[in-house]
Amino acid sequence: MAHRDIIAIGGSAGSGAALRKVMASLPPDLPASLFIATHVPSQSSGYLADMLDRCGPLPVGEALDGQPIEKSRAYVAVPDRHLLLVDGIIRLGDGPRENMSRPAIDPLFRSAALAYGGRAVGVLLSGLLNDGASGLFAIKACGGTAIVQHPLDAEASQMPLAALETVSPDAVTAAEDLAELLVRTATSKAGKTLPPPEHLALEVEIAAGARLGSHALHAFADPSVLTCPNCQGVLSEVRSEQPLRFRCQTGHAVTAEVLAARTEEVDEAVRIALRVMEERVSLVTRMAEDARTTGRDAVAELYEARAREYGHYATVLREAAVETLHMRRPARDQDG
Repeated sequence: MAHRDIIAIGGSAGSGAALRKVMASLPPDLPASLFIATHVPSQSSGYLADMLDRCGPLPVGEALDGQPIEKSRAYVAVPDRHLLLVDGIIRLGDGPRENMSRPAIDPLFRSAALAYGGRAVGVLLSGLLNDGASGLFAIKACGGTAIVQHPLDAEASQMPLAALETVSPDAVTAAEDLAELLVRTATSKAGKTLPPPEHLALEVEIAAGARLGSHALHAFADPSVLTCPNCQGVLSEVRSEQPLRFRCQTGHAVTAEVLAARTEEVDEAVRIALRVMEERVSLVTRMAEDARTTGRDAVAELYEARAREYGHYATVLREAAVETLHMRRPARDQDG
């Protein structure tokens, strides 16, 4: 009898505290395998596995490429590689970033869904934005189980809230109760495995490092007018899936929420650049006036030309900022 013995856990900001609580309470003979992916910098020292290994009796270590999956062990994603489950072994993928991250949560969840179906359990913890929601969608679509940390219990509630908006979870719980829930889940009968979404295998291959290309991309996504924040290529909207997300021909994946957050950063950068440019116009204009009053006409002409140049740049930035505001204003505001 198959059990729910493949448990994939994902988290970002604030998930460390939840993971410590979980690992401190799990038994050493847990009849399941745990896989943990969090957003870590590419140059990180990989301290998370050592820290979690000291929290409780369940052995925890960094995942190794080609490593056979064993029960009663926890495997932690290493920096700059996607943690994937393929044919009973661990694969470390060097595919494109997802939601600006590698490792990302979605590739782990998708690979668990594809390889284990009803045996797969996805657990989404505290974090910003909505990485992991698409992966939970895949786990549920394949007959697996979705568990979400309660948003009120999470240090950063965005990820749990995004998951609740995307799937109907099998459980929503506080971190302190999660270990007990995982033990019960690991000993329960697995649900019926359902046929995976048509493009799920391709997306796992992309995370592993396979080339995508326009022909394969257009099989499950439609071109949009948006630009990839990683490579500036054209983004295509993935069809028939939640949450709304995009891929470029290179393979980078990003949800609409992450893309919107990046757009806000660009807007802020434009505003800062505009302020700096306007200050420079004022300064150079004053320098030209000072040169005129002291009889340095040649220097004054130079500063005046520079002030006109900076003024042109400031006008371009100001028009771009105003255009962005018009594009984001709700239609009812434009009508009224």
